[in-house]
Amino acid sequence: MLEMRPDCERCGADTPADKPGSFICSFECTFCTECADELDDLCPNCGGELMDRPTRSAKLLEKYPASTVRKHKG
Repeated sequence: MLEMRPDCERCGADTPADKPGSFICSFECTFCTECADELDDLCPNCGGELMDRPTRSAKLLEKYPASTVRKHKG
């Protein structure tokens, strides 16, 4: 199951699990739309392709909450 990380690792923008607009690589590095575009959809950490992260419905977020650990390194 995806962690659904709460922030963009590059700029720190919020990436809510129930909203579109987040991108992940196969290691779940997470970036907002703007940063993914600036990175040409390539993960700066592993070089993998950044893909649209699926959303998680509110009902499922209750049972399977998103991560609260922020990864932005500032």
